[in-house]
Amino acid sequence: MIYCSLTSNPCKYLHHSDCVIKREHEKCMERMAEDDPENDLEFRCPWLWDNLTCWQPARVGEVVVVSCPELFIQFMSEEDDELGKLSRNCTEGGWSETFPHYVDACMFDEPNGTHEHPDMYYVSVKALYTVGYSTSLVSLCTAMVILCRFRKLHCTRNFIHMNLFVSFILRAISVFIKDGVLYAEEDSNHCFLHTVECKVVMVFFHYCVLSNYFWLFIEGLYLFTLLVETFFPERRYFYWYTIIGWGTPTICVVIWAVLRLHFDDIGCWDMNDNAGIWWVIKGPVLASIMINFVLFIGIIIILVQKLQSPDIGGNESSIYLRLARSTLLLIPLFGIHYTVFAFSPEDVSKRERLVFELGLGSFQGFVVAVLYCFLNGEVQSEIKRKWRSWTVNRYFAVDLKHRHPSLASSGVNGGTQLSILSKSSSQIRMSSLQAESPAT
Repeated sequence: MIYCSLTSNPCKYLHHSDCVIKREHEKCMERMAEDDPENDLEFRCPWLWDNLTCWQPARVGEVVVVSCPELFIQFMSEEDDELGKLSRNCTEGGWSETFPHYVDACMFDEPNGTHEHPDMYYVSVKALYTVGYSTSLVSLCTAMVILCRFRKLHCTRNFIHMNLFVSFILRAISVFIKDGVLYAEEDSNHCFLHTVECKVVMVFFHYCVLSNYFWLFIEGLYLFTLLVETFFPERRYFYWYTIIGWGTPTICVVIWAVLRLHFDDIGCWDMNDNAGIWWVIKGPVLASIMINFVLFIGIIIILVQKLQSPDIGGNESSIYLRLARSTLLLIPLFGIHYTVFAFSPEDVSKRERLVFELGLGSFQGFVVAVLYCFLNGEVQSEIKRKWRSWTVNRYFAVDLKHRHPSLASSGVNGGTQLSILSKSSSQIRMSSLQAESPAT
């Protein structure tokens, strides 16, 4: 029910319960098929699948001990180092009952003595990131319209922002598409999807998320370059930024898809049990996170040195202060909270990881749109200028409609009327000056 982060693989904890059971059942059936039927004759207790655990054959008097099923990993507390143990005795009458009971051996108690069911927690996380991505999608689309609408805002810096916005939009859309394809039904029909469409959706999903990480990296790289180099060809740099932001994820995802197709073509490619293949995606993500963090430290050092320099004038100081404010607000947003769990073991703080990477991460696009667009001084000034221009034109259009109906009926708009008034006043002023000149 939950989309997977690229810095870890929490999907193995979040997969539908029925899917986990079906997968374990398949493994048990495979083991049974591989076993020699003649060997079963010497065992009193044959292979057994009890709908949760696979029990291997045993002789009379033997005790078979197994770990709790993978399904119960979701019920483990952070203090539990490993799953509990279950056992069955092989008797003359066949298998005994499981001892201890699954509930006693595999589930932990909350302080109030009740058992916590993880499904409600995961449903809450899913609802949280659905709201987050929806909010981000609306705000990012609005920001894109603003930056595209006003020509005075078209510059290399805003072009980079717009590419970042597009990557966030694609990320949100890919999450919704993925959830719609994989988890459209509440039952377990999606557990073993093998369709081409399903795999294409996963490829698209990984591409969108990976490109989003790379454009976050480019934002940090651009800010760092802006501070380090006084003059640099922004257009040429933007060309390389585009190749890195959209081209590198394409290469990584294509390599990953080819490897999955040839070596790990299982299910819908939504599980990443093969660690080697998964590192084709995870490696570049971790690299971008760590480089961004290093760039953040470097930017802070440079800003502190420049702001403390006695050679900086008033105008330069205000520029660096503005850069410092935007940098301090933005770089921690996409650097620090990813760095917290980037290299921690996947079995540590699973729930905290989900809240950070899925819940809070889904609102990241909204915060970036607010910082880069809605709170941007240039954007606000341009919107105010356009609003004043529209208000003045509307005022003159209404005023002239009442005073000069002939102008209004002739189809002359407010802007044209304003220019007519300006020309008329200029002609009157010139006539006055010509009349006064002979007198002087």
